[in-house]
Amino acid sequence: MKLLNLLLLIVFFAPPVPKEALFYKKLKNKKVQCLLCPRQCIIPEGKRGYCRSRKNENGKLYSLSYGKIAAIHIDPIEKKPFYHFLPGNVALSIATPGCNLRCTFCQNWTISQYAPDEIRTEYMTPERIVDIARINGCAAIAYTYSEPTIFYEYMIDCARLAHKYNIKNLMVTCGYINPEPFKELLKYLDAVVIDLKGFSDEVYRKIGYADFKAIKQNLKIARDSEVWFEITYLVIPGYNDSDEELTNFVRFVSDSLGKDIPVHFLRFFPRFKLTRLPPTPVATLRKAYNIAKKHGLKYVYIGNVPDARQNNTYCPRCGHLLIERKGFFTIKNMIKNGHCPYCGEKIPGVFE
Repeated sequence: MKLLNLLLLIVFFAPPVPKEALFYKKLKNKKVQCLLCPRQCIIPEGKRGYCRSRKNENGKLYSLSYGKIAAIHIDPIEKKPFYHFLPGNVALSIATPGCNLRCTFCQNWTISQYAPDEIRTEYMTPERIVDIARINGCAAIAYTYSEPTIFYEYMIDCARLAHKYNIKNLMVTCGYINPEPFKELLKYLDAVVIDLKGFSDEVYRKIGYADFKAIKQNLKIARDSEVWFEITYLVIPGYNDSDEELTNFVRFVSDSLGKDIPVHFLRFFPRFKLTRLPPTPVATLRKAYNIAKKHGLKYVYIGNVPDARQNNTYCPRCGHLLIERKGFFTIKNMIKNGHCPYCGEKIPGVFE
């Protein structure tokens, strides 16, 4: 019995075994090229990629973030935000350190802008994550806060196990991932939010240091997949709030993705290195809302503004209130079997 207890302690406290990364290729002189995101970093032996979460060790690429949890919390699903996916339920939200963007305004910069070994983390196996979700009655696990792409392997392992217990998997992402790994990942997910920082190459060069074309492509990939899909657009004063940029975004959604995609215009608050700007005026958010409605988008929301009427879901045909939201915790859902109970209009989403 003492030997068994000792073995259990060794297993429980043993350090995690390094996880070999997916989606990379070996090059000459023990260099590797990461193929996970559009940066496609060429990494010499002993060095890390741009995200600081993937390291070349003796000619093999390893994930440094696997299982290293920096944030874990139980959140309303609406807070992600998902407004058409299991409204009124909660998700276990998790994140590891790191990101493949360098957004100057990141609200979670104390997690996203550090490497896995630079801040305090706790190692948690996928089994432990799923157990926590089950014990707390979570309908889903949300991969969020930092950029889930950088803990790709861990996310897939958690998602596989979660599905065995009928727990859904949600990803909140900047969308900066290569098409092949994104399509593979979507096989294990149930819903995705792509969080846009603007809708132009100029904005992404200025605040995200990324190739916007790749993100634009992933919007279409998500739309064509079988997972539920919503979009957020962080409206930043003086950066991406012009009528032209907002209109270009709305037209793209309408023409290339579909008028039934839920779109959330989020209020910016000064954070990290972008503290000189004021919060987004509510009037600007309402302008964006009106532009979207003018171009025929059916489900448009304003986020980070408490008790706004534009947080509710209305039937696009008869106009009746279908989901009333007062903050994140008071949700009244009147949708019946995916349809408006007043006129029978089909409402896209996952409501049960």
